[in-house]
Amino acid sequence: MAQVEATTERVIAADADTVFDALADYEQTRGRVLPGQFSEYEVREGGDGEGTLVHWKLQATSKRVRDCLMEVTEPSDGRLVEKDRNSSMVTTWTVTPAGEGRSKAVVTTVWKGAGGIGGFFERTFAPKGLARIYDELLRNLATEVEK
Repeated sequence: MAQVEATTERVIAADADTVFDALADYEQTRGRVLPGQFSEYEVREGGDGEGTLVHWKLQATSKRVRDCLMEVTEPSDGRLVEKDRNSSMVTTWTVTPAGEGRSKAVVTTVWKGAGGIGGFFERTFAPKGLARIYDELLRNLATEVEK
């Protein structure tokens, strides 16, 4: 099994604290900015950054749905880490300043992929599909915080 990785980034016309706070707000903002591939979104514990436990289903393809139960930590300033209790998937959100009133948001998701021919296709196509999903999420987030 090889590690699979998908990364997406976006420069947003809002300061880093505003963007990070919006990302860490699982109770209100996060649910509003999720694209249609996410369903059954539910905050089970917490709701603001560290200590949050949140559930969703992610439909990456027409046949592939992941049931995710994410534990959220904030290991350092400007960084959120979501670890799935149901799989090896870990998503890291990093927000850094990018000039006056701007920030760069980067999301990276890694997981242990399948072996064999199925793993080959997963390593080839899954990162592109997940990058598209997260690109839409970051676009939605930008629209939310640039108001």
